[in-house]
Amino acid sequence: MADTKANASSAEAADETTAEFTRINNQRATTYALLARLYRSELDADFLQQLRSMRFPANAGNEDATKGYYLIAKYLSNVWDKSLEELAVDYNHTFIGNGVDAYSAAYPFESVYTSPKRLLMQDARDEVLAIYRSEGLKKQESWKEGEDHIAPELEFEQHLCNRVSEALSAGDEGKAAGYLITQRNFLDDHLRTWVPLMTKDMKRFAQTNLYLGLAYLTDGFLQLEHDFLRHAVTDEDDETGGGQ
Repeated sequence: MADTKANASSAEAADETTAEFTRINNQRATTYALLARLYRSELDADFLQQLRSMRFPANAGNEDATKGYYLIAKYLSNVWDKSLEELAVDYNHTFIGNGVDAYSAAYPFESVYTSPKRLLMQDARDEVLAIYRSEGLKKQESWKEGEDHIAPELEFEQHLCNRVSEALSAGDEGKAAGYLITQRNFLDDHLRTWVPLMTKDMKRFAQTNLYLGLAYLTDGFLQLEHDFLRHAVTDEDDETGGGQ
């Protein structure tokens, strides 16, 4: 009887651990989705209203993420009738620039920051496209930019978060670990190799607290992700490929 109770307690503890990990994983997916949407295009009225209804954490886990949320919330608390126009101007100023050279804005493409001449559609684009395809993903018809734009790279990580949750729900911890390994590798091999350079430029070009805050939030969140995945993926997972 004692063994039965012990086994039941162990099973309950395991279920609670899985539930907590799933909760954290879903929060990660939500943050990836938020960042991707902010980078994808200018804000429209509906998204601005959605942002204003959100509650941002006072302590996000590290200094940059906390500062990012603070700056975004500060901007949203002072929205006025010209905010959409102001944000559209700032989006274009920050990410598109005047087109004079490759240093006129924080161009949100991996190729720009990883190719010697800061050109679009270079090796980085081909690499991430191959990775997307290996996961069964296809380019959306509505997306006209390169696949190494920061928005689809963040959405890829969001997609993997969703895959992790699905695997855990199905009781397949090995498959979940495999998706976490893919996430960690993509983060380290791609996002963290160039995004800090882009956000550094964003801090020079952004004229509103929303996009300045986005730069800090991105830096902080990617560091949190690095720390999380470093602990979530074990040496055994690496050796077995997560059991996929």
